Amino acid sequence: MSKALFESPAHSSEDHWIPLSDLMTGLMMFFLMIAVFYMQQIQMDKKKVEKIAASYQDLRSELHDDLQKEFSTDLPKWHAELGTDLTISFKEPEVLFDSGSSVLKPRFTEILSDFFPRYVRILTEEKYRDSIQEIRIEGHTSSFWRGALSPDDAYFKNMELSQARTRTTLQYVLTDFSVSENKSWLMQHLTANGLSSSRHILAVSGEEDTQLSQRVEFRVKTNADQQLQSIVQTMKYETH
Repeated sequence: MSKALFESPAHSSEDHWIPLSDLMTGLMMFFLMIAVFYMQQIQMDKKKVEKIAASYQDLRSELHDDLQKEFSTDLPKWHAELGTDLTISFKEPEVLFDSGSSVLKPRFTEILSDFFPRYVRILTEEKYRDSIQEIRIEGHTSSFWRGALSPDDAYFKNMELSQARTRTTLQYVLTDFSVSENKSWLMQHLTANGLSSSRHILAVSGEEDTQLSQRVEFRVKTNADQQLQSIVQTMKYETH
């Protein structure tokens, strides 16, 4: 008589249970490997973000130092200031424009003719050129407008004025023959932005300093934010 006829039902059941346990073990190992891979990916992305952030800070610091070295003796003469955020602010309204006008004063054109070619030379150096996302010419006014019917009316009139002033400033620096070799690059990166009185400056008293609020600023934006956003988007995609 065949031996199989004497096998107990418990033994037969065990033969089926062993492969099932192996399958469960295999699935656990599979999901464990996925979890390990996912954690490694997070660590890699975190390191990428940290690397870009460190590189961003180093680049900003080095660019600030180069701008400071280039313009340190000129900024006081120009009534200008270099901020830690890489903004160069021309702060003497009497030098820039007549009240209510967008026509550059002769002294401001002299300053721009000296300042801008040297500024562009630094920004287009190999170590910075590919990291520059935008060079913003920003026009700022006080919140005052003689004869305005309301604060809103003053704001919109000052918006038109600040936009006109940044356009004439941009037009002047782009037609400067000394930046012609970089004109194509500048036309892709240089923008004019009128901001009216949205970023007016307060005095120590807490009231608006109408004199300091009227200014023209050159502000540099790097592409580090774009790189960080790209990594974040990739991380979101990979987790779905």
